[in-house]
This record gives sequence, C-alpha cells and structure tokens, in this order.
Amino acid sequence: MVAQYFSHVQTWVFDLDNTLYPPSADLFGQMDARFAAYVSRLTGMETAEALKLCTDYWVSHGSTLAGLMEHHDLDPHHFLADVHDIDISHLMVDDALRAAISGLDGRKIVYTNGSENHAKRVLAARGLTRQFDAVYGVEHADFKPKPTQDAFSKVFAKDGVTPTTAAMFEDEARNLAVPHAMGMRTVHVHPERAEADHIHHHTDDLTAFLSQLVR
Repeated sequence: MVAQYFSHVQTWVFDLDNTLYPPSADLFGQMDARFAAYVSRLTGMETAEALKLCTDYWVSHGSTLAGLMEHHDLDPHHFLADVHDIDISHLMVDDALRAAISGLDGRKIVYTNGSENHAKRVLAARGLTRQFDAVYGVEHADFKPKPTQDAFSKVFAKDGVTPTTAAMFEDEARNLAVPHAMGMRTVHVHPERAEADHIHHHTDDLTAFLSQLVR
C-alpha cells in the first residue's frame, strides 16, 4: 500500500497551479497571454517573439520572472500583479479534494512560483483556504523560482520544514529534483507520467491519491 511510504510525513507541501486544480481549467492560457503582452510592452517585441522569450527564460532561469529580473529593468511586484489579473470564476469548489487534504495528519502548506495573492485567490475559489496552514509565493523566496535549491531552502527555512519528514506534490517534474535531494517524498501530479529517479510516485488524480494516505 502506498500509505506506508508516507507514514513519516509531518509536513505536506503542495504546488498550486495545475496541482490543486485540474489543467483543464487552463489558467495558464490566460496567464501566457498576459505574460506575452507584458513582455511586449517592456521590450517592444511583437507578441509571438515576446512569448518565445517568456518560454526561453522559463527554461533557462526557472521562471520568466527570473529571466526578466536578470536581463531587464523589472518591478517583480508589478509584474506578478499584472500577469495574475485573470478570470478564475470558472474554478469550482472541490469538496472531495478538501476532504482528502483535511484527512492528512500534520502541517499543510502551499508553495508556488506564482504570487501569494494569486494562490490565495485560487484556494478560495476551490474552497481550500482553511485546509492550509500557510501559503508561500515566489516573493517569499526573494523572487528566486523553483526548481532552484536557494528557493526551496528559503521557503522551507521560513516555515520550519524538515525535508526528511515532508512530502512534495508538484505538476512540474523538474521542480521535484531538489526536494528529492533534500530527502522529501516526491509526488508528480500530472496527466502524463514522467520517468525520473527523483520522482517517487505519480498520479493523475490527486484526490484519489491523497485518499489512500489518510491515517
């Protein structure tokens, strides 16, 4: 049974986007458009070129924001407020997921490469606000993004997370490499399985997976 691999877990760390809501909600469809528009205004690039730069920075720097901060004169607070100004009214309260998270023993936190405000909006829309003890955005890591070691170290230090007694749930496979190296149990939440040594478990149904872990 999968539960035996989580018997030591005292802190449950969840990514937000495409993890605590389904990818079919397509919030990134809206955010990508806002990313491209922002970078186009910032650089003077055409929209397609700006979107490519966003992707290139995501690959090379861990996030578009990190690349923009390094190579352009950017106010990260303004950027995050702008790109997260999206419509989330189609997100639905998920009673089953709420019950599954509530059934986990220990501390539960959200850690996202987005902003704290974005995370809190999404959690409220999903009916998950009360299920979490803390919410951390990229600003809590001094705007350094997952998958960098420094980002995880900063956020975990702020929360007091002991990695060897913690588990990480994340849709981006590359963002699980550092948690794995730190001693965390790692779960890839994604419609498609990613085979990698730093991934302990995979699920395409977070609610069903968590329901197996209730102690």
